[in-house]
Amino acid sequence: MAPHFVDFSVVGCKAFTREPQKRCNRSKRHLEFDGLEKPSKRRRSVGCTDAAETPVAKERSIESIIAAVERLSTEPRLVADGSREITLPTISGKHKDLNAITPETMSRVLEGSYDDSVDQLTVIDCRYPYEFEGGHIKGAVNLFTKQAIKDFIHNSVTSSEKNHVLIFHCEFSSERGPKMYRHLRSLDREINIDTYPKLNFPEMYLLEGGYKAFYESERSHCFPQSYKPMLQKEHSADLRHFRVKSKSWAAGDNPRHRTCSSGNATKLCF
Repeated sequence: MAPHFVDFSVVGCKAFTREPQKRCNRSKRHLEFDGLEKPSKRRRSVGCTDAAETPVAKERSIESIIAAVERLSTEPRLVADGSREITLPTISGKHKDLNAITPETMSRVLEGSYDDSVDQLTVIDCRYPYEFEGGHIKGAVNLFTKQAIKDFIHNSVTSSEKNHVLIFHCEFSSERGPKMYRHLRSLDREINIDTYPKLNFPEMYLLEGGYKAFYESERSHCFPQSYKPMLQKEHSADLRHFRVKSKSWAAGDNPRHRTCSSGNATKLCF
């Protein structure tokens, strides 16, 4: 089925999101919460404090959050809000806390192999603009700053009935792509803080190996069909400019919600 693209402007560049045509009687794998009640959103007003919430409601909210954390920690095939299983096959990549996919899986997504489960797709290329212009995945949007990610999440219209999948990458999916993946998830958690584990974008992936690996094996899905590395002598001034603009990736941020084990304790992952 030929992809259907929707125009969408982000931080001064033209972006596209891929939205396949809807099919009749499409079945989705929704999982029950086993009686788990989602915490209701608290009403806030001027002069009103959390003291207005009854002890019973507070206890129920805490129990609900604990149950959600346990569910997400013990069932790795769930999307990040625990509502259903993830759509795409994943691999164990360099960043263990993130869902990684292969270039081959990325290619099958673009070719429509998962259109029965993916309602809308946005590929987020976190490389610098001169890299993006030198060759990128068809339909990708170039977002390389935290502000651009913030604008994207606040300007996107989402629905629990619509599966909008995000796939991040940079040149190697080593630093910039993973960092923006984690930043968007952190913003999403903050937006939905009163309704945990609800998320606007519960299903996200990282393209393992980045654009370089994808271009080497799937270049027919790239436009133009070329690859411009970040480190090039003729773009040294551009590199300095965009590194300053993005506040340098070298320092890095400590990722939150990572999966790690200490004794019998397991922490929540993305």
